[in-house]
Formats: sequence, C-alpha cells, structure tokens
Amino acid sequence: MSHQVRPQNWKALAPPIPNFAHQPSTLPQLPVPSLPATLQRLKDSLRPLARSTQEFASVCHKIDDFARPDGPGPVLQQLLLQRKNDRDHWLEEWWDDLGYLAYRDSVVVNVSYYYGFNPQPAHLPQTLAARAAGITRAAMLFRQSLCSGQLAPDAIKDAQLCMDTYRWMFDCCRVPGTQGHDWSVSYAGSPNPHDDLGHVIVIRKNRFWKMKAQVDGKVVGMGDLISQFQYIYDHSTDEYPAIGALTANSRDVWAKDFAHLSSIPQNAALLREIHSSAFVVSLDDSTPPPENDVVLSRALWHGTLASPTNPTGVSRALSSRYVDKPLQFVVFDNNVAGFMGEHSVMDGTPTVRLCNELLGFLADPKSDFQLPPSASVVATPEPLDFDLTSIPEIHEAISKSQQFLHDLASSQSLSFLRTNYGKAAIKSFGVGPDGWAQMVVQVAYARLAERFGGENGRVTPWPVGTYEAATTRKFYKGRTETIRVVSDECVAFVQAMLGQSATRDEKVRLLREAVKKHTRLASEAIIGEGVDRHMLGLRLSKPSSLPAPALFTDPLYTRSSHWTLSTSAIFSSHIGAYGWGEVVPDGFGVAYMTGFDDYLQYTITSRAEMPNAEFIEEIRKAAEELYGLFAGHSKVNVTAKL
Repeated sequence: MSHQVRPQNWKALAPPIPNFAHQPSTLPQLPVPSLPATLQRLKDSLRPLARSTQEFASVCHKIDDFARPDGPGPVLQQLLLQRKNDRDHWLEEWWDDLGYLAYRDSVVVNVSYYYGFNPQPAHLPQTLAARAAGITRAAMLFRQSLCSGQLAPDAIKDAQLCMDTYRWMFDCCRVPGTQGHDWSVSYAGSPNPHDDLGHVIVIRKNRFWKMKAQVDGKVVGMGDLISQFQYIYDHSTDEYPAIGALTANSRDVWAKDFAHLSSIPQNAALLREIHSSAFVVSLDDSTPPPENDVVLSRALWHGTLASPTNPTGVSRALSSRYVDKPLQFVVFDNNVAGFMGEHSVMDGTPTVRLCNELLGFLADPKSDFQLPPSASVVATPEPLDFDLTSIPEIHEAISKSQQFLHDLASSQSLSFLRTNYGKAAIKSFGVGPDGWAQMVVQVAYARLAERFGGENGRVTPWPVGTYEAATTRKFYKGRTETIRVVSDECVAFVQAMLGQSATRDEKVRLLREAVKKHTRLASEAIIGEGVDRHMLGLRLSKPSSLPAPALFTDPLYTRSSHWTLSTSAIFSSHIGAYGWGEVVPDGFGVAYMTGFDDYLQYTITSRAEMPNAEFIEEIRKAAEELYGLFAGHSKVNVTAKL
C-alpha cells in the first residue's frame, strides 16, 4: 500500500460483470470520424462564437491549412486511426488521465457530484439507523444483482449500452499517486470474497467502522442492519482524528499524506478495508434543513461550513467522509439523506440508475425489507482506529486539510431554481425539453453578460463556449462526447430575445429552429460524431518531431473549448438536489433536470466572486419569457433560491 506506483494494467484488474462479458465483441468501437466531417463541424461551431468576421476567417484559414493533403491533419488522422486499430478504445487512457486521474486539484467541488434523496417513506421506521439501514440494504441488493449477472443492461431505444464502468461501482476506490497520476483499485475479483468483500464502511464523528452487510452470500436484512447502525450511533460520543479530511486535499498533498499514513502496517490494512468496501455510509452529524435546497446542496457537495458546535466555521463535515470512494451515501442527523460520487472512472448515469432503483425499492411497501431482526447472530461493527502514535505530524496534516476544505468551500457560490412549469407544458408547445432548457440558459447568460461584462467585467461576453455532456455508451467503453450548444440558430434566437424588433411569432420560429439544431447536434454526439473528442485525439497523436499546428493555438479555437458554461442533465423522480462545480474560474456549472412534468430545475455553481445569484435570477426571467411566447404574456411565478 505504501508503494504508490500505478500498475500499468490497473484498468484490466477489475473483473468483468458476468452477463456483460460479451460486450467487447458485440458492441462497436468508438469511431474515429472522418477528418473533413469533423473540421466542417468545427467551423460550424466556431462561426457563432467569433467576435468578428476577421477572427472567423483567420481560424478557417488555419483549419484549411491543417486539412491540406500535405498538412498536419492527415498525418495526425492516420496516427489516430493506427491507435484505434491497436486498442479496444483509442480514447480511454487519454480521457482517464487528462480528464481526471492526472488532475491534481481536490476532487471536492472540481470532480465530485451529489444527489439529494426523497424523504424516508412513511411505511418504514423513521429513526436515523433505519434510514441508513434502508439505503444500505437497497444498495447491497443492487450490488448483488450486478455481481451475479442479473442486472439488465442500460439501453436507449432498445440499443444496449456499454456497462463497462459498472465494474468501478462497488468494492473499489481511487488511490492517490505520488507520480502525478492516480488510479483506481478493485477488489471485486478477490480470491477470498468471504473475508475481503461484503462489508461497508461507516463513518461517524470521523471514526471508521467496518460493518458486514452481506453474510454467506445473502444481503443482511434491514432489521439486523438497523441494530448495527444503532450500535455505531450509540458508541460514537467522542470525535476521532479526521482521517477522512485528508482525502479532500489537493491530490499531491493527499498522496504524500497517504504514503505517510500507510507506512504503518496497521494503517495500511485499514486503508485496504476502506478501499475494498462495497461503499461508504457517512453518518454526518450536521442538520441541513430539507426545505432549504441551497443549504442541503452545499452540505452534500462540500460539507456544512458552520454549526452551533462548530462556531469557528472551519468545515468539518467532510471529515466524516472518504471522497475517493465512487459511492458514498450520507445520512444527516435530521434524517435527510443523499449521495456523493467520485467521477473519475464512472460517469453519472450508472449512479443515477443505482440511486433511482435504490429509492424505488424503499418507496415500495411490498419490497423485501426484512425488518424483523433475524435469529442468526450478525457480527458487531468493528471500529477501524488508525495508529497515529508514531506519526504525530498527521494531526497537523489533518488541520491543514480542514482549513483547505474551509477555504475551498467558502470560495464557492450556489443557487437553486425550480420553475412553475415543466416537461408537460414544453412538450405541449411542440418543443424538446432539453433544447428548451438550454436556450433558457443562453438567454439568461447573454443578459448577465450585458450587466456584468465589459472590459473589466467579471462575466465573459456572450456567446461563450457551452458544454453539454452526451453519452457515447453505445460504443464499447464509451463515456461522453461534447454537445457544443452554441449554434448559428441558437445565436439568432438569443439575439431576437435581446432585441426589440422581432415579433412573437418570429421568436417562436427561431426557438424551434434552435432546438431542432440542438437535437441534431445531440444525436450526432451520441454516435461519436462530435468535435472535441476527435480534436483531442488528433492533438495527442502529434509526435514531438512534428511542429504544433497553428490551429491548436488559435484564440477562437481555444476559446471555443473554454467551457464558461458547463451543463449536464440527469433525471430520477426520487432525486431532488443535484449538482457539481464549475470547470473554469470565470464560468458556471449548470446542473439541470427536465424530466418533471410540473417544473424545470436548475442548480448554478461558481466561484464566489461571480454573479451567481444574478445568473439564477436571469434564468428565472428567461424561463418566464420563453413560456410567455407560447402561453400568452401573463407572468409565470418562478422562485429562485440563493
């Protein structure tokens, strides 16, 4: 454990899921698109972002030079095609490292994401132990279904999706590397599953506990789990050194602290127990009010900053988490619950399914809860106490990590909005909800830029690079492609909304055209016909002997992938709060949901110095305006939360 050198074949060490082992041979590989097609799409995406005709003409000249038969483009394309022929997935290794594992800032805010859960159903006990037990049993049953090959594959319109990243859901963990690259370690293929697997890690007042949740191949019933969780609550009066806080520091600092901590054999063994656990359950002693979506979101995202027992405001909530685990369920002391995910080798769609099925299980009174305690003896939870006697400097590292977390969380702003209309109304207007939600954001940002832009403004002038994630899981080991939201049609619609001359009918027509174009761009991205992953592959294929193409440093080209607006949508009827952080210092994270019939939901994150509250207010106004185009000029009451 103390030797933190990444195994070259680390990704292959997680065993395949039994009923998906055929997918490498039955699913198509991620394609390398044709070079002319990608470069034309690139031009189309740059034209609306250009700040002058001269700027667009300049980048087009560089694209044409790049594409010449004797230019660098065909050479790089050939190298990329060769890489594709040599590997299962030409992008996987590059994407793992550049997107996540070589990233050295904290995973908190920058990588992690969160979901807030619906309340405990009335047909279940309302104690804290029962809340934690219900989530644990449901998650372990999902794990059992997955590992035994009984889980049906994800699909889009009957097309089976790649399930490869589900290998990195349970029994695994991210590990900080001392050589600038992290990796994930999986214990799912352990030759001793009875001893190594089937446990969860519970954290209460910073103390780690090992709790068996599967015994002799059977998931422990909810009644027995309640007893185990209650034991932990009852035996957690004192606060322990906040080892968990170390995980949330920058990756290089955490790597050094990890090496120091694991230099003690007892501690190395405890870290192995954490890494091999099915997941983590954090029994967080803060109490974010469920009716306050902003406070709840922040508590899940980065931990509560202040409480009556923590008057100094130094964040301690994340001290009772281990943020390198891909799955971490959080139960607060007021019975509010949610989820925090680590994003590096598994995107959000698998965890949405997990949480949706978990919460659906709990919501169904007919589910197999096994509430009465069993007659068999279930092992008492085992405390995992780290030996810090010979490494007292770890205490200083913990204090520094807690201060780092406080400063990081304090540097962020978050706002939340639910509109008073949703998917049902939008579809009745004959418009796609996702495209509608994206156009709301574009109109809002354009107005925000008018207010806070200018030469010394905080907000980059509109239009800006806007990222929306599209899944490419139709392909083996596919993850995501970028939908470049800003199109000529998008710009035409927003300009009409900002101007005074367009009629209502013209605005409606332009909105329909913008949403139609957005739908087409999304459809192309899903089949691997985007811009960004291909251009990344071409750039990374460049040998050192080849001069850097002028295109790669063109101001408009580089600005187009500066994701001032980073957006993504999920949906589950059981999930309320949902979000993650902005990806550039002058940008915004825009997490949204369009699946509810009666409201759209937006969560906006940013650095504290950005006009976050003003942005959510502009989104509220834009949502009203778009609705008014179809439903008349009467105001729609939409309330934002700051």
